[in-house]
Amino acid sequence: MRTATSGLCLGVDVGGTKILAIACDQSGSEIASSQVPSPQGVIPDGGMALADAVARVIDDVATQLGIGPAMLPIGVGLPGMLTLDGVLAFAPNLRSSSGANLARLLAERLGSVTIVVANDADCAVVAEQRLGAARGHDDVIMVTLGTGIGGGIILGGQLLRGGHGFAGEIGHMVVDIDGPPCPCGARGCWERYASGSAVGRLAREAAHAGRLAGLVAAAGGDAEAVRGEDVTAAALEGDSEALALMDEVAWWLARGIANLACVLDPSCVVLGGGLSEVTPLLIDSARQVLPNLLEGGADRPPIVLVPAALGSRAGALGASLIARSAA
Repeated sequence: MRTATSGLCLGVDVGGTKILAIACDQSGSEIASSQVPSPQGVIPDGGMALADAVARVIDDVATQLGIGPAMLPIGVGLPGMLTLDGVLAFAPNLRSSSGANLARLLAERLGSVTIVVANDADCAVVAEQRLGAARGHDDVIMVTLGTGIGGGIILGGQLLRGGHGFAGEIGHMVVDIDGPPCPCGARGCWERYASGSAVGRLAREAAHAGRLAGLVAAAGGDAEAVRGEDVTAAALEGDSEALALMDEVAWWLARGIANLACVLDPSCVVLGGGLSEVTPLLIDSARQVLPNLLEGGADRPPIVLVPAALGSRAGALGASLIARSAA
């Protein structure tokens, strides 16, 4: 039977649709995993359903290892604004759990366990910096391109959490004060221009302007029926109008990175998230325009812009690493 001194740790990544738990050894290699659907209720329940689901995957992984959860440092990555004392202050994709203290709820279910909770993008940047695409860099920004934009920041080799725990909410940096409304309540947030939902919005605008004729035809002539997924698929097939729209998204991506660089001066920016299938297209275009958007772009060391290496398992891996560091 393994013990906590053997270097094992367990990480959980809580997403809007699934919860993934991974146990790792001291080298960061995955040795066991489990997955369950995320609770989909919107009626506030104090995080009870979410805590039950997370406890279930933790128990399953511990059973696979032949040990109790108390023998493992456990990290849990959560989507949303997480306070320094572990309260999920605001979670738009897990509304029933907003306001919950998941560490406390899990300890009640699992007994005497060591649990650390962190923002999911913070977990992902830790994994990419220690095990993935940003190895060798001490100043890293992780940009996760999904329905919105999430972020994690490492400066001087240390995870930046901010005065309240909310550092890294980079998708809600305003890039156009006259831009479209954002679910957060502001207008012109970065994620309205450089995310998966942004691709769909820009595509529909282009379709109404007479562009993307092939995609409109495939959608039965209805410009409003053109989806972001249609654009990315067409771009990967070489459609010139779809590629032009992706170049527009890449410009906005580079604009946001340049703004962040003015404040944080990263040596490396890692792109991950649900738009990973078109990340090569976005990176190539963003790399070309980024130097022109940076202060002193021609005279400063270039920022390394790379795709994430760890895919959908980065959050759980990073949560396990954070737990090990805290144990």
